[in-house]
Amino acid sequence: MKSNDSTLSAWEKMQLDMIYDDFDEDLFKRRVEAKNIFKKFNQTTDEQPEERKQLLKELFGSIGENVYIEPNFICEFGKNIYIGNDVYINFGAVLLDCSRITIGNHVLIGPNVGMYSANHSLDPEERALGALIGGRITIGDKVWIAGNVKIMAGVTIGEGAVIGCGSIVTHDIPPRTLAAGNPCRIIKQITEADKVGFVK
Repeated sequence: MKSNDSTLSAWEKMQLDMIYDDFDEDLFKRRVEAKNIFKKFNQTTDEQPEERKQLLKELFGSIGENVYIEPNFICEFGKNIYIGNDVYINFGAVLLDCSRITIGNHVLIGPNVGMYSANHSLDPEERALGALIGGRITIGDKVWIAGNVKIMAGVTIGEGAVIGCGSIVTHDIPPRTLAAGNPCRIIKQITEADKVGFVK
């Protein structure tokens, strides 16, 4: 969405998925604040669960119960990240949240996963001036994202889907499908036949 509305701050434009100035001074300060928090988080140990929980509450827009994130975790602003309940994020996650990133309940995220909600302008002159527009990323409930997956701006991954290791996800993935590759493509539907008989 194009906008020359000077009454809105860069942060406000970001929340509305409008084009904004990525070099804005206020955004720089917000990035520094986020870095200070996630660097503290990455220095904690498994024996400091309450400290970790408090730091993540400060960092994110919202966070549910039973969320476990391994260090080293990196994000851009933090406040545009919304996480549900019972979520595990493995080592080395990078969540660039210049647009909203929503992660549902019972989600498993493998090591070295990247979610990149940024779209710099394709035009080189505009890009040099800082033109950027975000694209929201949504991860549905009970999704498993395997290691080294990269998820691009504007992508929604449907409930119960599985994304295979090393995939580059550039388009929406329907619910209860196994998808993999570069670009990520649907391999099969996940059905009752895929159950392995596990009970708890």
